[in-house]
Amino acid sequence: MKFLRRLYNYYFSPHRNFVTSLSSILGFVPANLSLYRLAFSHKSFSQTQPTSGARNNERLEYLGDAVLGTIVAEYLFKKYPNRDEGFLTKMRSKIVKRKSLNEIADQMGLDVFLIQNGVDMVSNSMLGNALEALIGAIYIDIGYKGTRKYVVKRILRSYMDIRLLETYDDNYKSQLLEWCQKNSKPISYKVLSKFKFDNRDRFRICVLVEEQVMATAEDFSKKAAEQLASKEALSLLVSNRKPSPHKAER
Repeated sequence: MKFLRRLYNYYFSPHRNFVTSLSSILGFVPANLSLYRLAFSHKSFSQTQPTSGARNNERLEYLGDAVLGTIVAEYLFKKYPNRDEGFLTKMRSKIVKRKSLNEIADQMGLDVFLIQNGVDMVSNSMLGNALEALIGAIYIDIGYKGTRKYVVKRILRSYMDIRLLETYDDNYKSQLLEWCQKNSKPISYKVLSKFKFDNRDRFRICVLVEEQVMATAEDFSKKAAEQLASKEALSLLVSNRKPSPHKAER
């Protein structure tokens, strides 16, 4: 049955252009076409379409996130049979973090599919979300084994330098905490404001060292904003430069 559906989608579907473009990314012809179209339906568009039933890719994103985490964990477990849990956890975090997924999705050209599905302005976070939703759609369409093959071959081996990740550390919050502990300096983070941007919550956060505001940053998640602020603060502390005058809002 799926073979016939793939055959129809590739040769006779009214969405043949979408199928052709998607097949070049997947490496196979999709069977459940509506599922993949849903993967690129962002909530900002569905909210403007009263007849759409407010269907968007958030549920597929949720599923894809879980499937991706499992596949990456299994891949690392087999690749590093002699490394401990701490190393494996850090490696998995580097691979599945939002920034990495955003960059991979951008290189894959997923913005084109989002635009075709009605998104006017594609943000970096939309790209990473769409990639997770795509993985969720693949999992439903072809199962775990096929999804694992896709993730390993077309994501991990095509867009990730695993060996470079072994020594690369961009967890600036962890590095800053370590620096502060080493130098006996108290550190804390504070949410300065929360506001709406592109129909989503956005956070402005500051990092304080010895109760002095060292840096501020904003992003769509608290963790991402903390990372950005930590990076700036760490740079200032290591180079012994003074921070720009910031005021922590009360």
